[in-house]
Amino acid sequence: MSKSICSSGLRWLWLALVVVLADLGSKLGILSHLQLGETRPLAPFLNLHYARNYGAAFSFLADHGGWQRWFFAGIAVAIVIALLVMMFRSRAQQKLNNIAYALIIGGALGNLFDRLWHGFVVDFIDFYVGDWHFATFNLADSAICIGAALVVLEGFLTPSASAGSQQKG
Repeated sequence: MSKSICSSGLRWLWLALVVVLADLGSKLGILSHLQLGETRPLAPFLNLHYARNYGAAFSFLADHGGWQRWFFAGIAVAIVIALLVMMFRSRAQQKLNNIAYALIIGGALGNLFDRLWHGFVVDFIDFYVGDWHFATFNLADSAICIGAALVVLEGFLTPSASAGSQQKG
Protein backbone atom coordinates (compact mmCIF):
# COMPACT_ATOMS: atom_id res chain seq x y z
CA MET A 1 0.00 0.00 0.00
CA SER A 2 1.48 3.32 -1.07
CA LYS A 3 1.34 6.31 1.24
CA SER A 4 0.72 9.77 -0.19
CA ILE A 5 2.69 12.76 1.02
CA CYS A 6 -0.54 14.51 2.06
CA SER A 7 -1.53 11.65 4.35
CA SER A 8 1.94 11.48 5.92
CA GLY A 9 3.58 13.85 8.33
CA LEU A 10 5.36 15.46 5.37
CA ARG A 11 2.16 17.44 4.97
CA TRP A 12 3.56 19.68 7.74
CA LEU A 13 6.74 20.65 5.85
CA TRP A 14 5.17 24.01 5.02
CA LEU A 15 5.97 24.95 8.62
CA ALA A 16 9.66 24.16 8.09
CA LEU A 17 9.61 26.46 5.06
CA VAL A 18 8.03 29.26 7.13
CA VAL A 19 10.77 28.84 9.77
CA VAL A 20 13.55 28.89 7.16
CA LEU A 21 12.15 32.00 5.47
CA ALA A 22 11.60 33.85 8.77
CA ASP A 23 15.06 32.87 10.00
CA LEU A 24 16.92 33.83 6.82
CA GLY A 25 14.90 37.04 6.48
CA SER A 26 15.69 38.10 10.04
CA LYS A 27 19.38 37.31 9.56
CA LEU A 28 19.46 39.28 6.30
CA GLY A 29 17.98 42.24 8.18
CA ILE A 30 20.67 41.97 10.86
CA LEU A 31 23.47 41.68 8.29
CA SER A 32 22.08 44.70 6.42
CA HIS A 33 21.53 47.00 9.39
CA LEU A 34 24.03 46.12 12.12
CA GLN A 35 27.79 45.91 12.29
CA LEU A 36 29.44 42.92 13.97
CA GLY A 37 29.21 43.46 17.74
CA GLU A 38 26.67 46.29 17.44
CA THR A 39 23.77 46.30 19.91
CA ARG A 40 20.39 47.97 19.60
CA PRO A 41 18.06 47.95 22.62
CA LEU A 42 14.49 46.79 22.00
CA ALA A 43 13.12 46.42 25.53
CA PRO A 44 14.48 46.55 29.11
CA PHE A 45 15.33 42.83 28.79
CA LEU A 46 15.99 42.42 25.04
CA ASN A 47 18.60 43.66 22.58
CA LEU A 48 19.41 43.04 18.97
CA HIS A 49 23.10 42.18 19.03
CA TYR A 50 24.93 40.96 15.93
CA ALA A 51 27.22 38.07 16.81
CA ARG A 52 28.84 35.31 14.79
CA ASN A 53 28.80 31.74 16.07
CA TYR A 54 31.42 29.47 14.53
CA GLY A 55 30.47 26.54 16.76
CA ALA A 56 27.28 24.91 17.92
CA ALA A 57 24.85 25.91 20.66
CA PHE A 58 26.37 28.42 23.10
CA SER A 59 29.46 28.60 20.80
CA PHE A 60 30.49 25.03 21.65
CA LEU A 61 33.71 24.22 19.71
CA ALA A 62 33.76 27.72 18.18
CA ASP A 63 37.54 28.08 18.44
CA HIS A 64 38.68 24.80 16.91
CA GLY A 65 40.14 25.80 13.55
CA GLY A 66 37.22 25.40 11.14
CA TRP A 67 36.66 21.64 10.98
CA GLN A 68 33.57 22.06 13.18
CA ARG A 69 31.80 23.96 10.36
CA TRP A 70 31.61 20.79 8.27
CA PHE A 71 31.02 18.55 11.27
CA PHE A 72 27.95 20.55 12.38
CA ALA A 73 26.76 20.84 8.77
CA GLY A 74 26.91 17.03 8.51
CA ILE A 75 25.00 16.63 11.76
CA ALA A 76 22.32 19.05 10.52
CA VAL A 77 21.92 17.11 7.26
CA ALA A 78 21.68 13.79 9.14
CA ILE A 79 19.06 15.20 11.52
CA VAL A 80 17.00 16.65 8.69
CA ILE A 81 17.06 13.34 6.80
CA ALA A 82 16.14 11.34 9.92
CA LEU A 83 13.25 13.68 10.75
CA LEU A 84 11.99 13.63 7.15
CA VAL A 85 11.89 9.82 7.30
CA MET A 86 10.06 9.97 10.64
CA MET A 87 7.55 12.46 9.21
CA PHE A 88 6.99 10.27 6.16
CA ARG A 89 6.32 7.27 8.38
CA SER A 90 3.90 9.17 10.62
CA ARG A 91 0.31 10.12 9.89
CA ALA A 92 -0.55 13.73 9.09
CA GLN A 93 -2.96 13.68 12.05
CA GLN A 94 -0.06 13.26 14.50
CA LYS A 95 0.09 17.03 14.71
CA LEU A 96 2.28 17.62 17.73
CA ASN A 97 5.13 15.37 16.59
CA ASN A 98 5.00 16.60 13.00
CA ILE A 99 4.94 20.24 14.08
CA ALA A 100 7.91 19.54 16.35
CA TYR A 101 9.84 17.82 13.56
CA ALA A 102 9.03 20.62 11.10
CA LEU A 103 10.27 23.26 13.56
CA ILE A 104 13.51 21.35 14.11
CA ILE A 105 13.99 20.82 10.36
CA GLY A 106 13.37 24.50 9.61
CA GLY A 107 15.77 25.61 12.32
CA ALA A 108 18.45 23.13 11.27
CA LEU A 109 18.17 24.23 7.62
CA GLY A 110 18.32 27.92 8.57
CA ASN A 111 21.53 27.45 10.53
CA LEU A 112 22.90 25.04 7.91
CA PHE A 113 22.47 27.72 5.25
CA ASP A 114 24.47 30.14 7.41
CA ARG A 115 27.27 27.62 7.96
CA LEU A 116 27.55 26.83 4.26
CA TRP A 117 27.13 30.40 2.96
CA HIS A 118 28.94 32.47 5.61
CA GLY A 119 31.05 29.91 7.49
CA PHE A 120 29.31 30.93 10.74
CA VAL A 121 25.80 31.24 12.14
CA VAL A 122 24.34 34.73 12.52
CA ASP A 123 23.00 35.25 16.06
CA PHE A 124 21.20 38.38 17.18
CA ILE A 125 18.68 37.84 20.00
CA ASP A 126 20.13 38.95 23.33
CA PHE A 127 17.93 38.38 26.41
CA TYR A 128 19.27 39.75 29.66
CA VAL A 129 18.41 40.49 33.28
CA GLY A 130 20.51 43.23 34.85
CA ASP A 131 24.11 42.47 33.90
CA TRP A 132 23.42 38.77 33.14
CA HIS A 133 23.01 37.96 29.43
CA PHE A 134 21.75 34.66 28.08
CA ALA A 135 23.73 33.29 25.12
CA THR A 136 22.91 35.21 21.92
CA PHE A 137 20.75 33.15 19.55
CA ASN A 138 18.50 33.41 16.48
CA LEU A 139 15.06 32.36 15.21
CA ALA A 140 16.39 28.99 13.97
CA ASP A 141 17.69 28.20 17.45
CA SER A 142 14.30 29.17 18.90
CA ALA A 143 12.48 26.87 16.46
CA ILE A 144 14.82 23.98 17.30
CA CYS A 145 14.30 24.48 21.07
CA ILE A 146 10.51 24.75 20.72
CA GLY A 147 10.48 21.64 18.51
CA ALA A 148 12.59 19.69 21.01
CA ALA A 149 10.32 20.79 23.87
CA LEU A 150 7.28 19.62 21.88
CA VAL A 151 8.90 16.21 21.33
CA VAL A 152 9.42 15.90 25.09
CA LEU A 153 5.88 17.13 25.77
CA GLU A 154 4.48 14.58 23.32
CA GLY A 155 6.30 11.87 25.27
CA PHE A 156 4.40 12.89 28.41
CA LEU A 157 1.03 13.35 26.70
CA THR A 158 0.92 10.18 24.63
CA PRO A 159 1.10 6.91 26.57
CA SER A 160 3.58 4.58 24.94
CA ALA A 161 2.50 1.24 23.52
CA SER A 162 4.81 -0.58 25.92
CA ALA A 163 3.28 1.16 28.94
CA GLY A 164 -0.17 0.18 27.73
CA SER A 165 0.79 -3.47 27.31
CA GLN A 166 2.43 -3.54 30.78
CA GLN A 167 -0.74 -2.23 32.42
CA LYS A 168 -2.82 -4.98 30.80
CA GLY A 169 -0.65 -7.69 32.34
